[in-house]
Amino acid sequence: MSDNPKSSRGSSEHRGSGNIWFVLIVITIAVLVSAFLVSDNRKRLAYPALKSLLAQTAELHEAVHQQPSAPQNTAANDDTTSNDAQVSASSQTTTDTDGSAADQQDSQSETSAESSTSIVRRNGKPVARIIVPGEDGKVSYEFSNPSDIRVADDRITGKVDYRVLLGRPGDANVQPTRVDFLTIRGYPNDAIAADFIALLERSGVSWDNDRPSRFLENHWPELLMIGVLIALGIVMLRRMGGVGSPMSFSRSRGKLYSEDDLPTTFEDVAGIEEAVDEVREVVDFLRNSEKYQSLGGRIPKGVLLVGPPGTGKTLLARAIAGEAGVPFFSLSGSDFVEMFVGVGAARVRDMFTQATNRAPCIIFIDELDALGKSRSGTTVGGHDEREQTLNALLVEMDGFGSNSGVIVVAATNRPETLDPALLRPGRFDRHVLVDRPDVAGREQILSVHVKNVKLDESVDLRSIASITSGFVGADLANLVNEAALLAARNERPAVGMEEFNDAVERVTAGLEKKNRVMNEDEKIRVAYHESGHALVAAALPNTDPVHKVSIIPRGLAALGYMMQRPESERFLMTKSELESQMKVMLAGTLAEEMIFQDISTGAQNDLERCTETARGMVMDYGMSRLGRINLRRSTRSPFLNNGGMGEYQVVHSEEMAKMIDKEVSRIVDDMLVQTREILQQRREVLEAVTQRLLEVESIDSDELMRLIREHSAGPWLVPGTVNEKPKAKIVPRKSDDNVQSK
Repeated sequence: MSDNPKSSRGSSEHRGSGNIWFVLIVITIAVLVSAFLVSDNRKRLAYPALKSLLAQTAELHEAVHQQPSAPQNTAANDDTTSNDAQVSASSQTTTDTDGSAADQQDSQSETSAESSTSIVRRNGKPVARIIVPGEDGKVSYEFSNPSDIRVADDRITGKVDYRVLLGRPGDANVQPTRVDFLTIRGYPNDAIAADFIALLERSGVSWDNDRPSRFLENHWPELLMIGVLIALGIVMLRRMGGVGSPMSFSRSRGKLYSEDDLPTTFEDVAGIEEAVDEVREVVDFLRNSEKYQSLGGRIPKGVLLVGPPGTGKTLLARAIAGEAGVPFFSLSGSDFVEMFVGVGAARVRDMFTQATNRAPCIIFIDELDALGKSRSGTTVGGHDEREQTLNALLVEMDGFGSNSGVIVVAATNRPETLDPALLRPGRFDRHVLVDRPDVAGREQILSVHVKNVKLDESVDLRSIASITSGFVGADLANLVNEAALLAARNERPAVGMEEFNDAVERVTAGLEKKNRVMNEDEKIRVAYHESGHALVAAALPNTDPVHKVSIIPRGLAALGYMMQRPESERFLMTKSELESQMKVMLAGTLAEEMIFQDISTGAQNDLERCTETARGMVMDYGMSRLGRINLRRSTRSPFLNNGGMGEYQVVHSEEMAKMIDKEVSRIVDDMLVQTREILQQRREVLEAVTQRLLEVESIDSDELMRLIREHSAGPWLVPGTVNEKPKAKIVPRKSDDNVQSK
């Protein structure tokens, strides 16, 4: 099955960068706003220049009131001469009709004086003006016709006519613009203030006292810092409202995915066709609910996916969401569990509330066993957090008020630990087994994983699938990746069968340690040990064929190994097959005993597995002289290796325990006698295989059979191990609809 969806895009993104950008944007806006509030586009007019302009305006105002006919005389003189209308003896007069030489004179004289005042005529009226030179001496600024003056303690504002003079002949054509001006002055004493007020009264300009608010101007740095602190506080509150914060204890941690976020479909799932067919109806119900409702059917409230780790339960859930096209909430069973009682129950209620608001939708709970463990082990009246959370889940799935349109899909590899109330119909109506794939399924999974791998022409996926019995989808994905890495390490242009075989050995037996130094005695002992395993396995017809024998150390403790590969999928084991397995396990230590008259600690794992097989024959399978009875109850997980609550529950007396131990010892002793006889009859082959192993360190099945044929003196197979075949045969049918499973 494929673990690579078309898109790995998720619905939840990192919020840290978004928060940083939010803070930067807020700070930028605050700076711009404060700059806008504090900035002043009023024209600056120096206090001496303002007094000169007002003095000129006052003289003009007094002249106009003293000589009412002066404007007419001046207007008449404009047509004849340009410099004979003098308003006062102390002021310089010019005319400004349609671009006369007076303006040119003024602009040319700007560089010789700091400021100049004059009275000009605009629109038939005399106007007082002042020309202030610029800092560079090339540009001058004209201020005239002041009005609406507001006098404050330290500044004066108002309106004037303003224009820029560049000292060019075209300056006379530039029309003035009405603008606001600002004059800064120090806090004056009473005499200076009285003099300025008197000057304003003389000028006849409209004026008034002013007391402007300077709060923003004086306190904008403090306001800016307060705004930044408020923005940071908002960001911190948002972060505190995220996952894992104290503010979000009662909120669900489920991630919401849309249809675009889940591109995985049933086409991306391979090797588990039966499970896909089971959940396909759920998707069809979400799409075409009328077809089922018209016949009285109802949507399943829950689908429980059970199976070994790595078989693709989570991938199948993603495919359900991608095919259904409805909102999909994904979370783990551990997301509900907290140290505070009641938090998990609140999260369950919040999760179903969100899902109901978006119905129809799917809630996927991965590792359900973290949440739904059986309550049988708790004390009566217990109120621990897990029990409260489980109770809330039971009520939400099938309580007094049902959540219609919400389908719960859960996955676990420990269904035996779940509470019976959670597994009953009405909550999880359908249990789907996602089991280990068979040969055909493994071939399909391999074909999915090798799509992006450059393969050699010699690669046979069917052959690889046949030597990977027991592998799940995750194992096969790792196998393909290891083969590609080995090919790249060896500078190969493509991945071939050699890399796949090496990858299988690396996954099953561990990393090869060619550089480990062993003394000669130990190396010879390991060679005899592994040769004994291989010869007994090849001499018994009801054992798996030998694939490879090696004395190269692998993994943590293996100094050598003998690898067997089954020819087909096996689901049952007979008594003779179990006995043959025990003989193969004992062959290594017996070969050492025959050659060295001594045994080593290298057979520890062989003896452990052999003893456990014999004990299973006596206590579990009824394959002993004690009768066909079961003497212990298994509590181990059917999907986890070495999993369970104590693994076994003893259901026999102490007297029976003694009889069991004696029977186990008898079976092992019988296997030792028979195995020793097999090796003694094939001593020459044992020596030949051992010598070849010392020369090349590893041999495959073909070379092993060649050595057996060359050095075997009699019949190779052990007499009496070939059983008579049954007379009943399987008749192939045209249709597979009526195939019965055992």
